[in-house]
Amino acid sequence: MWSEYASQLLDGTWVTVRVGVLSVILACVLGLIGAACKLSTVPPLRWMATLYTTVIRGVPDLVWMLLLFFGGQILFNNFVESHNLPHIDFNQFVVGILTLGFIYGAYFTESFRGAFMAVQKGQLEAGAAYGMTPMQVFRRVMFPQMVRYALPSISNNWLVLLKSTAVISMTGLAELLYVADTAGRSAGKPMQFLLAASFIYLGLTAISSAGFRYLERRYSLGVRAGEL
Repeated sequence: MWSEYASQLLDGTWVTVRVGVLSVILACVLGLIGAACKLSTVPPLRWMATLYTTVIRGVPDLVWMLLLFFGGQILFNNFVESHNLPHIDFNQFVVGILTLGFIYGAYFTESFRGAFMAVQKGQLEAGAAYGMTPMQVFRRVMFPQMVRYALPSISNNWLVLLKSTAVISMTGLAELLYVADTAGRSAGKPMQFLLAASFIYLGLTAISSAGFRYLERRYSLGVRAGEL
């Protein structure tokens, strides 16, 4: 039985990993932009970033997935029909990445904002005093330290995002949960396949946690134990 469905589970796992990685990249980009807006001296930018993080974090991921995929498809269809344009179906893979990236961009915004604020201003001023340009100060002084402060939060957000890829199964994308559920129903043993999927998720999170522990040690070189 397992040999018959093993390749399907592996394919579903690969889809899950790709969705997770691409989503977290988008979330990091949005998070950096959002953090910059929240720390900006321009009030409208701060207000928009605050509205973004407040609204997104206040609504469940599943609701956003349903709204953006099914609701967005309906709105798009109404638009193209009213303008006599060709009908286009949304791609579940692309919409899943955009939705998860958009959602978790709000969480990364707060992570990066706190990390930027944790970097001592005196070090930035020292970099400028040495003749560094603002970009050099950011790249050589602020960014490496910001990453060190943000890594625990980034790790947590990634693990949550990775498990949240399961909500994309609602769109029919053949990711891990969808494949496990479909295979379990076909084989008449849904519990066994769902348990298999849970162990695969556990393995992915264990590997991710080990990777983030390595990064935390790497970015903590030269930092005394207990120092923030």
